[in-house]
Amino acid sequence: MTEKLKIVGALGEDALLLPALVNDALTANDRAKYYFSLLQTARLRAENLERPFSTLREERIASSVDQPSLDQVVAAARRSPDGPYLIPQAEQIVHRLLAAIREMIAPLAAVADGEHAAAFDERLVRLSAAAVVEDDQIDAACIDAMTRADRQRGDSLHLLVMDLHKELNVLQAALATESVDGAMTYGLADEDRELVAAFMQGVRRTAPLKFEHPGLGTTAARSGGVVVIQNDIGTTDAHVLVIRVDNLTVTTLYSDVHLQRLNFFASLFARWKVRWDDILSRRDGAMDDGLYHLAVARHEAGDRDGLLDFLAFLGSRLVFLIDWNKARKRLRSLLGKSDAADLLKWAADEDVGHMGFLKCGGDELIYRGLALAARGDYRPGLFLHDVLPRHLAREFMQFVFRAASLGLREGKQILLIEDEVVVELSRFFRGAEERLLDMAAEHAALTWEVAAGLRDSLLRARLSDWQRHFGHNAERAKAWESQADDLVQAARLAMRRSEPAAFLAQLIEAADEVVDCLEDAAFRLTTLPAESNGELCRQLETLARLVLAAAQEYVKVVATARSGRDASSREDMQDLLAGVHRIIALEHECDDAERAAEAALLARAGSFRELYVLAETGKDLEQAADELMCVALKFRDHALSEVAAH
Repeated sequence: MTEKLKIVGALGEDALLLPALVNDALTANDRAKYYFSLLQTARLRAENLERPFSTLREERIASSVDQPSLDQVVAAARRSPDGPYLIPQAEQIVHRLLAAIREMIAPLAAVADGEHAAAFDERLVRLSAAAVVEDDQIDAACIDAMTRADRQRGDSLHLLVMDLHKELNVLQAALATESVDGAMTYGLADEDRELVAAFMQGVRRTAPLKFEHPGLGTTAARSGGVVVIQNDIGTTDAHVLVIRVDNLTVTTLYSDVHLQRLNFFASLFARWKVRWDDILSRRDGAMDDGLYHLAVARHEAGDRDGLLDFLAFLGSRLVFLIDWNKARKRLRSLLGKSDAADLLKWAADEDVGHMGFLKCGGDELIYRGLALAARGDYRPGLFLHDVLPRHLAREFMQFVFRAASLGLREGKQILLIEDEVVVELSRFFRGAEERLLDMAAEHAALTWEVAAGLRDSLLRARLSDWQRHFGHNAERAKAWESQADDLVQAARLAMRRSEPAAFLAQLIEAADEVVDCLEDAAFRLTTLPAESNGELCRQLETLARLVLAAAQEYVKVVATARSGRDASSREDMQDLLAGVHRIIALEHECDDAERAAEAALLARAGSFRELYVLAETGKDLEQAADELMCVALKFRDHALSEVAAH
């Protein structure tokens, strides 16, 4: 049926009973699907006795099958030596399956001239001939013929049930005599309407987040003593949501071709006491990846108000299932699987949604923004966290989702939203560079600390407890060097594709060589022989003071860069260049001081060991000054290139 059906008026008893027949038929649909699942699961159990299995008890209860003995069927299923499967109660299962299908056809006999019922009856007769079961033995080909849903492989009882379910949904909508807040309903009691209204309140609250996308049509009825709510959340046969409300118990039956989306949906109820049972996979050639998945969830409300709150929340979550897999695929090219899933979860929890992002172009929106905002060599196909730190990439995408969703709801043009994305992305790039400058400043401060510690230790070398001072300083230097290494690692991860930020990360890495040289010098002093009186250490004091002065100038250079990011600031540029040239001059003085210290040591050293330790310490200090000058020159060259670029 492709149109709303004309219901036979008060001309016959069947028409008068039609709503009840439809209710019974929809319940029979649930039973039929349970029987299909039972046969498939029993077959899988028989083929893989060593694997865990489900009894399908929850599915049986949810499908209103009052036959507890069926819970033992899967466990007892075996494959006989000559090929067929031995499935307990198989004959009864098939018999009940065919009866359920006949019950689904029954309402169509009361519609118009019954043509639809006749066509379905003919299919059922033809397909029943293949459902051959003897002594509870059934062939694999027979199970496949009944349960497959691949139309290219021919008709089946499963396809018949799917087609009948579609017809019944159309018929149910045509029968609806009342609209409860947008849900088409019939046969509801007064207290039932409040339940449906609560569910629809949630649906309507978040429905604008789907924009013009179809879906979320709702029907409801009282059937089998419970309120049954069905929502149209997708276009595929296997994407179905049926909610049963029995007193304070809400049972949700959910099937999906995407297991990831099913798990995502389940994750949205973390703050509610929801038990998800029997998340099972079924193989079906008609579905994506050949599989579809089923789950049953139960929630026991504490009271009527709690029940209404849960139904409203459940209804509000459905919009986030629409095109979820499409959004996930688009995001994987930007963030990777884990971060993409986390972002979609955040978007649902915050009632932002992902449809605005898709409507504005999805990942292409981000690529266009990167082409305009990134100042480095960016190539599409790289993860967003290749050009932004991972946490900033997530934060930026959260902005994009909000901007797209809110902007579209406010009537903004997509081009305006794209401009906002570019501006925000540029801010994130600038922010990343500023954070790297903060890291560079912290690293420079650690460099100064290690240099100051060395200078102070050498000044204490003439005291009686000089060895204790040297040991304490070496420990502190090692701790500072470890902190400096952590900053290097953080800088490497912070940015890999923005040219200015990449330079700052490389600068910090180069400056770490200075800290390494100074820490080596601090350690080397602890190896002085005990008989040394520390007097010779005075020959290194001048060298240590010069290195400390150069480290102080480097701290000033980085501070100048932090306070004056604008390349057009003449005063800041002059201060930066002056600091660099003072470091160069101090390095030259260090060369002279190191040679003078070496000559004095050769003339006055009391032992070779003392001579070696102090001479190598002097070389460490001189190399630190050398490395510091190289870092300063890199800073100067980059600053000048920035000025030229502007």
